[in-house]
Amino acid sequence: MATLKPILKRGTLKRTKKVQVPEDFGSLGEPLNQSHPFYFGFLGAAGAVCSITLLRALASTSQVFVLIIISLFFAAGLNPAVLFIQKRGLKRPAAVATVVAGVIGFVALFIWIAIPPLVDQVNSLIANAPTIVGDLKSNSTLNYLNDHYGIIDSIQKKVSASIKDGQLVVGAFGGVIGVGKAVLSGAVATLTILILTLYFLASLPSVTQVAYRIVPATRRARVSKISDAIIFRVGAFVGGQVSVAFIAGIFALVLGFALNLPYKAALAMVVLFCGLIPLVGHFLGITIVTLVALSKSPTAAIIAFLAYLIYVQIENYLIMPRIMKHSLSIPGLVTIIAVMIGTSLLGIVGGILSVPIAAAVLLILDEVVYPRADKS
Repeated sequence: MATLKPILKRGTLKRTKKVQVPEDFGSLGEPLNQSHPFYFGFLGAAGAVCSITLLRALASTSQVFVLIIISLFFAAGLNPAVLFIQKRGLKRPAAVATVVAGVIGFVALFIWIAIPPLVDQVNSLIANAPTIVGDLKSNSTLNYLNDHYGIIDSIQKKVSASIKDGQLVVGAFGGVIGVGKAVLSGAVATLTILILTLYFLASLPSVTQVAYRIVPATRRARVSKISDAIIFRVGAFVGGQVSVAFIAGIFALVLGFALNLPYKAALAMVVLFCGLIPLVGHFLGITIVTLVALSKSPTAAIIAFLAYLIYVQIENYLIMPRIMKHSLSIPGLVTIIAVMIGTSLLGIVGGILSVPIAAAVLLILDEVVYPRADKS
């Protein structure tokens, strides 16, 4: 008989897998001693290196963060005006366009009214500077000092040489390259702030909603209400600062008529613009007003300087604290201290942001910190 061979199909036989014996790497050792000085020193050094690297990275991009913060501040400040227009029936894009067009129109009006007279006045002042300095000899005391020490003569020679060489303004900015850098950087920063403010203002509700979703759902409603109140206070601060600036502009207009200064409307516009910057802006305003008054007479310059200085003190300690107390519900002393600290830390940017930040801190203290302290 023929033997029957089994018919095997493909795949019916399975290959036996080789069992891989794990390689012996030895037994586990004891965990690191976290209390060892080397371990603590290594972690401390690594943390210090990471912190220094992060701080250097932030310092290198500090100008970008400043532009972003200023744009957010302007967007929050203009948001009440957008909401006001929205309540009148316009959609948010149209309301944003209306507010931005109004701001650009105000800036254009300021440039059209104030800049040309100021340029003419500054050119006239520079041209007449040697004569003005020479007229100081009419004062007996100054003439006596000039006869003995030659103070006025030396100043007059330096001023005349600077004007003749054309290096008075250029030297103030560090040369022609410095002037070009200052103009270019200022134009780029202004355009960047304008574009970022437009984007932030148009998308502010959506941005805040995305930020609120990070917060747990149980606390989301309370956090959103407090954050919306902070944004409202920033807008209230901008409105209050505009009111203070208008008062300063009216003062400059009255001072111009009282002293019969040239370019009264232009000076009022300049002081109004400078008044938008807390505390710091009036240093520029008082300089411009004094120089314009000096082109008329030294006596008018002294009167204008003293009158402006008195007004600045009245604004800092009476007008601004009362307006900010009404709009932001913060004490006047807190307003003054906040502006002084903010200006010393971040300059003009700190002076602008200090009051709304102080208002936000007080709101958080009233709503979060004090209730917990009372319950403890």
